[in-house]
Amino acid sequence: MANITLHGNAVHTVGNLPEVGTKVKDFKLVNVDLKEQTNNDFAGKKKIFNIFPSIDTGVCQAAARKFNEEASGLDNAVVINVSKDLPFALNRFCAAEGLDNVVSLSDYRGSFGDDYGVKISDSPMAGLLSRAVIVTDEDGKVLYTEQVPEIAQEPDYAKALEALK
Repeated sequence: MANITLHGNAVHTVGNLPEVGTKVKDFKLVNVDLKEQTNNDFAGKKKIFNIFPSIDTGVCQAAARKFNEEASGLDNAVVINVSKDLPFALNRFCAAEGLDNVVSLSDYRGSFGDDYGVKISDSPMAGLLSRAVIVTDEDGKVLYTEQVPEIAQEPDYAKALEALK
């Protein structure tokens, strides 16, 4: 269980991020067309999972924008935004912002939050996903993780991107 904060108040997750060197679990997330996508849809690509509580908050929007900007220069890699937001909300934001270098997927009917240890277990945000980053190689082996300690703080983009090199 991760001990994080939201504006200084204690928040906990259901588990911990996958360990560096291990392989991530299979996932089923929902895309903007309400179709499930899995690890297999991204086979052979390095992955940055940009995990966040809701695209309707400023910090989550900033992270989506920054990773979209950085994704245009990545070689054989994909940035996957993951939240419990409905696919419609994710699509609305990304379309309005012109974010076309990232893939936004919803965990609204899945177990990603539990499987990856990022579902918030208490506080008014219980049930949403914490702010975290997981970077994997082409085979799904974890290269880097960051459980952002304060939900209202942006992740360390430079370290996440450096893990891909």
